[in-house]
Amino acid sequence: MGAGIDPDERRAGFVTMKILLANPRGFCAGVNMAIACVERVLQLKGAPVYVFHEIVHNQHVVDRFTRQGVIFVNSIAEVPPGATLVYSAHGVAPEVRRQATQRRLQQVDATCPLVTKVHNEAVRYARGKFTIVLIGHADHDEVVGTLGEAPDAIRIVECVEDVARLDIPDDHRVAYLTQTTLSLDDAARIIAALKSKYPRIQAPPKEDICYATTNRQTAVQRLTGECDLVLVVGSQNSSNSKRLVEMARNRGTRAFLVDDVSHLDHRWFAPADRVLITAGASAPEDLVQEIVQVLQQRYGATVESRHVTQEDMHFELPRSLRRLEEEHAVAR
Repeated sequence: MGAGIDPDERRAGFVTMKILLANPRGFCAGVNMAIACVERVLQLKGAPVYVFHEIVHNQHVVDRFTRQGVIFVNSIAEVPPGATLVYSAHGVAPEVRRQATQRRLQQVDATCPLVTKVHNEAVRYARGKFTIVLIGHADHDEVVGTLGEAPDAIRIVECVEDVARLDIPDDHRVAYLTQTTLSLDDAARIIAALKSKYPRIQAPPKEDICYATTNRQTAVQRLTGECDLVLVVGSQNSSNSKRLVEMARNRGTRAFLVDDVSHLDHRWFAPADRVLITAGASAPEDLVQEIVQVLQQRYGATVESRHVTQEDMHFELPRSLRRLEEEHAVAR
């Protein structure tokens, strides 16, 4: 840990804290698109705007929208007939859409296109009479939505032990899909176990774990060895943020998930530590900068940005939102 720093220099106080800012970090294209959807619907329709589940898994984003008149719901029955409803970035099951249509809701679909890709794969494999093994966390909104596409065809596995418990008849064709925000380490172990048990299992045409999850985990993989401590900015219900903490800890480095600067515990730090700071794909950058400022003020920390890979992904606003804009323009 603290590669390249002489322990005697540390003890003598010649070395101050150094912050390594991991790049990329924070908002991904899907989160940017989902947040932009809610902002635009607020502009077009005014409050209240309803959102099915949290638009993204970050408490600060949710709280900021709540103050602007957004109402987050977990059931279509909570939305008044004829109101406007935005689907979260994590996607929803077809049954949710059916209920919303029955209730005459104006639906704006902010599902991340990379999640939609997994939904489409589930539908395609189910139509092909495959048994689908979905690797993911059973209670996560994304997995619940994907399961709803083909509930009779899908088996959920969360760990290697679940693979051992699978009992799929020998004459079934088998395919696997994954949640987009999984740990690369865990997914690799589970996929290896599946391939060992079902040698003819089909993989998705292109990996389901999204580019943002992969890039943020890769940055932690490469930079953790240079650091004494890793701080991951993100909420406790953010799957991709929690995976970053696990990635660091699995490599023997202390790591903590913090929602914001108020969650810092200064007992974690020594004055000469090298601290890696990153953020989950749903964490706003201002929360990162507030933590950096506190460490600079308290420890005289210097800051170095470390670029591991370049991201230039961008998602267009969904067709359902563009239709709403057209209707609004005609009505004016």
